[in-house]
Amino acid sequence: MTKTITLTSLPGAGQLYPKAVAAMLPVIGKPARVSPTASLPDTTYRIENLRIDQAQLAEYCRTTGLQFGATVPLPFLFVLQFPLAMSIMVSSAFPFGAVGSVHLENTIERLRTIGVDEPLTISAHAENLREHRKGMLVDVVSEFHVGRELVAVQTGTFLKQQRTSLSDGERGPAPKDAAPPPPDRVVSVDLGLIRQYANASGDRNPIHMADLTAKAFGFSTAIAHGMWSAAAVLANVEAQLPDAVVYSVRFGKPILLPATLNMYTSKADGGYDFQILHRTKGYPHLTATARPRD
Repeated sequence: MTKTITLTSLPGAGQLYPKAVAAMLPVIGKPARVSPTASLPDTTYRIENLRIDQAQLAEYCRTTGLQFGATVPLPFLFVLQFPLAMSIMVSSAFPFGAVGSVHLENTIERLRTIGVDEPLTISAHAENLREHRKGMLVDVVSEFHVGRELVAVQTGTFLKQQRTSLSDGERGPAPKDAAPPPPDRVVSVDLGLIRQYANASGDRNPIHMADLTAKAFGFSTAIAHGMWSAAAVLANVEAQLPDAVVYSVRFGKPILLPATLNMYTSKADGGYDFQILHRTKGYPHLTATARPRD
């Protein structure tokens, strides 16, 4: 039977990240490998009648280029549910650590636009643990209600890197680096901006906050948040998105800071396709689609 934990306020980074770091420690931390038969916590975290912090939203919009107006920017729904998702991932029953996992994909399904003054009830749970050739995947699913009305569903897919039964499967040839086509837009990002985004979003994962802490996780420098890129690439067309929309994002190679990025937007199937490519080598940092919801 599913257990529901209703919070009276959202936990901050100071409550969540010490638990995330402790999960990495030898002996007391979480196991290095996750079994395909591991169980997920049968727990839903919930908060009722959440009011959006207008100052936080304004800062989020400033750091991403999205419009600060009467409705909630589509990717800000990720930010609103993030403390609940982290509460699940830092719990002792979750099979792998939050810090060190890879945010591989993200999907936001919005049923209608949401006013910034509408109180939201948000609930989050984990499901669908499964094998991938690079490790184990899990979905963290969050639902947004205004009263009894379901207005959005947000799904983040996270990867625990390890060998699995799929690791030795056939792969196609690795794509070769190639100069990208002329971009629709060029955007620069540095550590200062990403730290500001971290403060606005609440995502203070060490890989984003400093070069030194990022190097501890195998990166040569700090990296940009995937969801910063998912927001920034929408900035020019967000106002043209349908009220009911599905925004699906797949993250590629990390954005090492500082960076200058090529961004691409094209119309497709009543919506848009997006890409962020490395400026000289042409490999993708992000590919995404926004489509009308049926």
